[in-house]
Amino acid sequence: MGRLLENILFENVKLSNDDFTKHYHDTYTIGLTYEGLLKSYNTYQSYTSYEQSIRINNPGEVHCGKSSQWSHVNFYPTVELISNLYEQIFHERKTPFFERHIIDNKELFFKLHIFFNAYFKKEEELVIETLLIDALSSLILSNTIYIKEYKKIFEDKKIVKDTYEFIKDSIDCDFTLDILAKNVNLSKFHFLRLFKKEFGITPHAFIINERLNQANNLIKNGSKISEASLNVGFNDQSHFGRNFKKYFGYSPSYLKK
Repeated sequence: MGRLLENILFENVKLSNDDFTKHYHDTYTIGLTYEGLLKSYNTYQSYTSYEQSIRINNPGEVHCGKSSQWSHVNFYPTVELISNLYEQIFHERKTPFFERHIIDNKELFFKLHIFFNAYFKKEEELVIETLLIDALSSLILSNTIYIKEYKKIFEDKKIVKDTYEFIKDSIDCDFTLDILAKNVNLSKFHFLRLFKKEFGITPHAFIINERLNQANNLIKNGSKISEASLNVGFNDQSHFGRNFKKYFGYSPSYLKK
C-alpha cells in the first residue's frame, strides 16, 4: 500500500457484541455500520450507530460503546493525513474537527463504502487513493465544524494538554499523583477534579490509554508485542493484553497480524 495509508489500521468486523471502555485515540476513527447497533458515548453525549450511518471520532475525544450484532468497517487516519488533505483544499496547515459523532449522509456513506471495498479487495493503489481522497475531501467540506493548529489536539484543555505532553515524554515512568499535580502547579484535589471535568476520565485511565496508544503505534511500525509493551511501561504481558483488548476491542496479536 502506498505511503498515504502506510501503518494505518483497518478493521472489518462481523456481528460484534463487544463492550469498549472509555478511551481516546491520537488518530481519527472513521467507520461505517452495515448491520446491528453500537450504543456509544462520545464527549458527554450518547449516540446510536445504526445501519448505513457513518461514525466519526476526532483525535482526543473520549468515547466508549456497547455493540449488539454490530457489523462494521473502521479505519484510523492520522492527524497528518487529514491535515495534509485539508491543506491541499484550503492552502493552510490546520487540523479539522468534525461536527457530529454519527453522520447520516447517504452520498458520503456510499463514497466511504466504495473506498473500504476497494481497500479490502486489494485493488490497485491508484484506485484506492483516488477513492480515499474523494471520500475524505467530501467529509472535510461537509462536516468540519472548527479547526485547530496542526497537531495541537488538546489545545483547548490546558491541564490535559500539559499532562499529555508530560506523560508522552516520559511514558515508561511510574507517575504519582504528586508528580502529575505538581507539573501543572495544582493541589492533588484540584488536579483530579479539573482533569476529570475537562477530559471525562481519570489521570490513571489517561496514562494507561496513552501507553496503549504508543504501544499500538510501535507494533504497527514493526516492533514485537513484548518489546512494545515494555517500552511503554507494561512489565506484565497479560495485563498489557487485557487492557489493549478492553480499550481498543482487538488484541495486540490481531494488530500484529
